[in-house]
Amino acid sequence: MKSMKDKILQTLLRKPKVTINELAEAVGINPISVRHHLTNLQMEGLIAAEEERHGVGRPRLVYSLTEEGMERFPTKYLRLTTRLLAQMKESMPGPVVAKLFNQIAEDLASEYTSQIQGLSMEERLEFVKELLAQEGFTVEWEKIGDEYQIHEISCPYYQIGVAHPEVCTVDQTLISKMLALPASKVQCILDGGAHCTYVVHPVAVKI
Repeated sequence: MKSMKDKILQTLLRKPKVTINELAEAVGINPISVRHHLTNLQMEGLIAAEEERHGVGRPRLVYSLTEEGMERFPTKYLRLTTRLLAQMKESMPGPVVAKLFNQIAEDLASEYTSQIQGLSMEERLEFVKELLAQEGFTVEWEKIGDEYQIHEISCPYYQIGVAHPEVCTVDQTLISKMLALPASKVQCILDGGAHCTYVVHPVAVKI
């Protein structure tokens, strides 16, 4: 049996931008109880509220799923992505495919270049950690001797990477661009490693 939380999320999936009263009617509980569940779902980052003009008078609050909330539902994105990559590799030369993956990372890095100007190496590592987290990675880094090791504890590309390892160049290129240093992969989960690890050796280089 679905929980009330799931019923609310399912309702918002089918019909975004609904009011508390509309949700209450859809899931069969009173508006006060719905408000309690909505507060918790907002704290979890699964839904968002916005004001909407509706005729004369004060704006009303309407609720929708966030991107994180949408990801709670099964999708076929993985299957579609895998098929698209397979088709792309069949119709394009290998170097062209590799260039496309590199360009994705370079374009993403260029969006943040101005924000890392003047940052120290470790500040940049923290920035990279947060940036990759937004992309779905769980990242930790540590300093060992005169080098830094960046560990990707979890990777959103894993399932795609099994069939198309070229996708791994995206995060490697992104790390290199953001740190302005070559990032060497010394361990990969696709090769049986516990996680993916990149090593960088700090030098006096600035973007």
